[in-house]
Amino acid sequence: MSASRFAIAVGRALGSDPVRRHASIVFAGAAAEDTTAGSWPFRRHVTPSGPVPPPRIRLLGLPRAFPAGQTSGTRLVLTQATYQLQRWLDWLADHPGVIVLGDCSAAPPALSREAFAQRGPWARIAVEAVPAASLPPTAETDTADPFEPLRAAFDHGTADDRWRHARRLAYDYPSHPALHLAYASACMELLRLDEAQASIEAALELAPDWEAVHFEQAKLWLRLDDTERAAASFAEAGRLMPSFSAAFSNLGAALGELERHEEALDALKQALRFDPFGHAILNNIGAAARDLGRLDEAESALRQAVAHAPQFVFAHYNLGHTFFLQGRFTDARDAYEAGLRADPRPGPRQRCRAALAHAAAQDLARAAAYFEQAFNESDDENRLELVNESVAVLQALAQIPGMDQAAMARLIEQVEGRI
Repeated sequence: MSASRFAIAVGRALGSDPVRRHASIVFAGAAAEDTTAGSWPFRRHVTPSGPVPPPRIRLLGLPRAFPAGQTSGTRLVLTQATYQLQRWLDWLADHPGVIVLGDCSAAPPALSREAFAQRGPWARIAVEAVPAASLPPTAETDTADPFEPLRAAFDHGTADDRWRHARRLAYDYPSHPALHLAYASACMELLRLDEAQASIEAALELAPDWEAVHFEQAKLWLRLDDTERAAASFAEAGRLMPSFSAAFSNLGAALGELERHEEALDALKQALRFDPFGHAILNNIGAAARDLGRLDEAESALRQAVAHAPQFVFAHYNLGHTFFLQGRFTDARDAYEAGLRADPRPGPRQRCRAALAHAAAQDLARAAAYFEQAFNESDDENRLELVNESVAVLQALAQIPGMDQAAMARLIEQVEGRI
């Protein structure tokens, strides 16, 4: 599908980007108006249901479709633009004669950043930069909509607000699967996991073929430390919606934890198809390929992750680890240094791995300093583990031809002294 068939204006302060224009003629002209965006989070179907859709659709109130007030845990998937907009892209693929326009100029800055970073479906949407707008006062509330208090709770309320409104509406509308998902999400925020499980089971009974239900169920399984079931639920969400990048990304992460690295890599590559600039996905692809010993493939993915998100510390660290396994110790040292510079709070393990890279590059003084920092920041149990791991690697490095074995022996003795 051509990106030009789906265009959304996204607010950017006038003059902040002189390269892009700040008005677009694509939004001129008549179009059928769709006013349902404000209720999207609590509907199963958000695209037109008629057999003959109008050739031009203008989505009104689009910023209200993505309330972003949840702060603890993963947001309800129904409130996320990367899910809801992908559903429109899938619909447009089946309706080649339709053009869809939207206006997100009043959206929060986080959504604007997501759009300009081309996250997920934004990579296939024509994003038009316009001056940032404000929602008109009348758009904040709709007393005729019984779900408005719930939308407001998900936008700027507390977890208790979300739980209270979702609970009431789930009782009032027991055959409404989206409300059960909203209630389950609020329960997960408050760690009321038994209630969340009952609500998701109710949603599954009502909509067993809805990918969002399986995605929320997978999140619950993760909360319950059942990675095997979480992977199965993410896989089912992806089966039902093959363009659901977040389902495959999470599936890849879960399979990686289960050490099913080949399957994880396949899932992550499917996620990347629909989120080509997803730096976290590229980072996980790199880690999975590295665990399979495919170091060139790992390096390629991790370099792309760093290029798309230079401050993403995990990509730097994983790239450093990959270089280390390749025996490219100077590159490994530089990658770890880049990660430490970008990381506001590097942990002891990251400092230890940076120390090992410096030791391998024969910068033993810097290695000793990083070891000292790492061990000082560790409790007794973690310090013992880090010391044992580091000594084993240092002993292997000492056998490499050209290493200063006497200096390496002194470093090993210094590290062992921290047990």
